[in-house]
Order: sequence, then structure tokens, then C-alpha cells
Amino acid sequence: MSTASQNKWRDNGVRIIPGTQLDLNTPQTPGMTRAAAINRARAGANKLWAGTVKVYPNAKTAPHHHGELESIIYVISGRARMRWGEQLEFFAEAGSGDFIYVPPFVPHQEINADPNEPLMCVVVRSDQDPVVVNLDLPTVEQPEEVYWVDPVHPRS
Repeated sequence: MSTASQNKWRDNGVRIIPGTQLDLNTPQTPGMTRAAAINRARAGANKLWAGTVKVYPNAKTAPHHHGELESIIYVISGRARMRWGEQLEFFAEAGSGDFIYVPPFVPHQEINADPNEPLMCVVVRSDQDPVVVNLDLPTVEQPEEVYWVDPVHPRS
């Protein structure tokens, strides 16, 4: 292998971003703390953004959406209650090990359903630009619980 080839992969290959060195300089939503791990500045990413989200016990975020971006949330620990819709009229819960998918432009709110422990999640978005549009929405008092079922994994 040539020296030029080795240097190419050395300088443009895998990146390790220590969890203790995440960047808080990213758009925030009241009720949570976002920290960027993977973006253009930190890792040279062009198509992805990834980071962490911490929602404190009994806290909830302000309603928001992420524009054209798709988001995947992986729950590390705690219990997430997600509300969504034009009046946050729907909700579902996810726990440790669960994945949550948020489509583009969907108004949503993350709620920590645990009164004692923080909700810790990893978030990955389909573009590394940190689009966050905070919303002022009227919300319904009694949202409808939704259990998503796909044809392969029916509700038992």
C-alpha cells in the first residue's frame, strides 16, 4: 500500500467522537439538552447529524419539528412519551432499547415519563444541518394513544 493511500484513509477514514466531548452549540428546544456528536464541523459529515438528547425527570420539551429532516431516536435509558400532531393530539411511549421514527415536518414533543430518572436518547437525522423549528401550539388535554403495528409485528 502506498504512503499516499495510507494517509488518505488515515486522515479521511473513521472518526471517534468521545462521549465526553459532545458539542452543546446546536439549536435547542426548551425542556431538553441537545449535544452534537456527528456533523460537518466535527466529523466532516455531509448527509447525517447525530447527537444526544437529555430530558430531565418530569420534563417535557416545547412542541417543535425539524423541517424536511427525518429523525430516528434511540432510547438509551428512561421512558419516552412522544406526542405529535397539529395539537399534539396523539401519543405513544417507548422505553430503553426502542427506536422512534419522526417523519419530516411532524410537530412533536418529547416527554420524560419517569419522575425520577433522566430520559437519555441518541438522535440521528437525515441531514447534518441542525434544523429545529420551535412551535407555539394549542394542545389537547387528553391525547389519543396510538400503538403502531406493522404487518410483521402485530400487537399481541
